[in-house]
Formats: sequence, C-alpha cells, structure tokens
Amino acid sequence: MSVWDVFRERGFFQQVTDSEALLARSADGPLTAYIGFDPTADSFHVGHLIPLMALVHLQREGHRPIALVGAGTAMIGDPTGKNEMRKMLSVEQLDANCEGLKRQLGLLLDFEAGAILVNNADWLRGLHYIDFLREIGPHFSVNRMLTFETFKTRLETGLSFIEFNYPLLQAYDFLELHRRYGCVLQLGGDDQWANIISGVELVRRMDRAQVFGWTFPLHTTASGAKMGKTEKGAVWLDAAKTSPYDYYQYWVNVDDADVGMCLRLFTLLPLEEVQALARLQGAELREAKTRLAFEATRIVHGEEEARRAEAGARAMFGGGGDLDEAPGTALPAARLAAGVPLPELLTDLGLAKSRGEARRLIQQGGVKVNGARADDVELCITAEHLQDGAVLLQVGKKKFHRVRVEG
Repeated sequence: MSVWDVFRERGFFQQVTDSEALLARSADGPLTAYIGFDPTADSFHVGHLIPLMALVHLQREGHRPIALVGAGTAMIGDPTGKNEMRKMLSVEQLDANCEGLKRQLGLLLDFEAGAILVNNADWLRGLHYIDFLREIGPHFSVNRMLTFETFKTRLETGLSFIEFNYPLLQAYDFLELHRRYGCVLQLGGDDQWANIISGVELVRRMDRAQVFGWTFPLHTTASGAKMGKTEKGAVWLDAAKTSPYDYYQYWVNVDDADVGMCLRLFTLLPLEEVQALARLQGAELREAKTRLAFEATRIVHGEEEARRAEAGARAMFGGGGDLDEAPGTALPAARLAAGVPLPELLTDLGLAKSRGEARRLIQQGGVKVNGARADDVELCITAEHLQDGAVLLQVGKKKFHRVRVEG
C-alpha cells in the first residue's frame, strides 16, 4: 500500500486538495511533506499524536518528513479553535519549549535517515515588515480571509490584528520549505484547512508550482472529549510530566468503543491484527487494551519502559508482575515512625486533591490500605503497615500507589 492508502485505512484522512495529482506526483518518487507544531509547551501531549504518527508513517513508507517547530509563528499564536487571544510567551520560553519538543521528535523520527527538523524562527524573526507586506500581502484577500471559520467565530468575541496575520506567516512557511527543501505537501488537522489552503495558493502564485494540502479528522473519544484529556489534565509525552506507567494506564483505560480507533491511529500494528483485536468482546477486550497500551507506550517511551509499565500494571491489578515497577514514592523512615495521617498522605501523593476530599473518599469506602478497606479518617500510616518494606494505597478501582521506606 502507498502511504495514502495507509492514511485512509487508519483514519488519517479528512480532505485533500487534489488527490489524483498528488498520487501522480508520488508515483514519480518520494515526496517531502511537513507538519508544523507551535511550541506553546515544552512537551507534546496525546492530542498531538495524530500528526506525529502521520510523520512516522510518512518516513516508514519512504517519504521525507519535515517536523517544523514554530518559535516564529508562536510569537503571534494560532487563533484556530480559541475564543480569546493566546497568552504571549517570551522568546526565551518559546526557545526552551522548542528544545523539549525537539528531544521528543528525535524519539519518533530518524533524522539520520532523512527526516528534517526545522524552526521557522530562522526565517520569520528576521523578516522586515514592510518588505514582507509588499511581497506577500498582495496575494491575500481580506474578504476571503473573513470567510475562514476561525475568523468568523472570533469576530463575535474579538479578533486582534496580530492574530489576523497568522495565516500569512503559516503560508510563508510552506513557501520557504518549498524553496529550501522541495516540500510539496502540508498536513494538519482539519481545523487547519484554511491555513493550509493559504499556503498552497501562495506557492502557486509566487513560484508557479503545484503543491498540496492534506488534513486529518479531529478525532474525539466516544464520550465526545478530546483525545488525551483526563480529570488530571493533559496526558503528556514527557516522562517527567506523565510517567510511563500513567501513560500506559491512560491507554488501558480508554473507552471500549475507542479501542479500535486507538489501535489504528496510535500503534504501528498491521491492520489485520488491529482488526482482530478490535473484534474482541467482553473480558477478552482487556487483551486488546493491554496490547494498545504496550504498543502506544513503546512508541513514545521505548521498549524497556513499556515493559516496566506493563509489569507494574500486572502487579497492581493482581496478575503477577513486579511491584517495584509500579508507581511509588519513597517516604523517610523518620516520618513514618511518627505516623502520617492517611488524608495527609493521600493528598501529598496526589491521590486526592485536598485533605477534605481525602476524608470524603475514606468515609465513602473508596480507599484501601494493603488491600483492606480503610474506614477511619483518623488512621495514621506507621511502620506497622509495612508489607515487604512498603505500603500499598488504593483509591477507587484504578489509582494505586506504593509507598516505600527510605533511610
């Protein structure tokens, strides 16, 4: 199959500017394609995985992917999907965020085998405003831009002039990449369609060349939520923000109705295996979720961390495994000797948002210590609770934490 077949079958396709011409162009040899990411944080989250996995598929199928980090465009901020202007970040913060994103991109793409990493700050920050307006401005119609869904929505709540410039800068990125690397395709979420079309048109007008745009659906979970959104917030790809174990657990806990979609989008398993796993029902569906969690974690955190997360999960949920790989915290022996109130400990470990919430959880029977229900809000955890040098805390059905003694 071509990469375009892969995209369509796995769910990475919403619309394309000229499908037949794109197929004809790719029949002549590998294409260079790009996706842009504005560095609004120092880590990607699960919501970024669809474009990231698209770059992975492009490289696997022999094409040359360009990952663009937008420390230039992020100085303005993409108004798409926002009801108000984005918070302005300093140049120093944007550059620091870029370094975090570059490290993660290096885990997903092989830059020694042809993938390219660029930062649009290299050409955008040095632009002379008047020269830019004279060169690029005549190719944009204000009347047409006001028909973009992003601007139509924002006109009701307020649109700043600086944000109105964003499509021009993103289009200029496409022009620059076409000139520097022969890039002929921009990909992105379907909410980026208007911005992508602007770039396609600019390259056609300025360089008299045909380039293409391709968008992905804006996938949501079965409940209608955005991918990667949880009660705790975003699920990050940075292990310091979301541990490999918690990342693994996110995938284990996806809705049953989302398993097939997630296997197609977020793993590299063959489609035949994906389809077989997606057909599992009832108790057997756990097997599909476990495979999803392992494969998704392996892609982002590597084989070793995925196996450790898997072992920790098995230990926590009674299937064997290694408790040492489960999420845990070292508690000073002196603090344990004095006794730690259970509500205080649950709050300190992030198992409850506050001591008041921790007390309510205990009163409602939602807390277990070493597998036994804890009903006393005055309970203090001491050395007497140690089993094999640790205390196992459980909140609800899915939150576990192993407290070890230190010193």
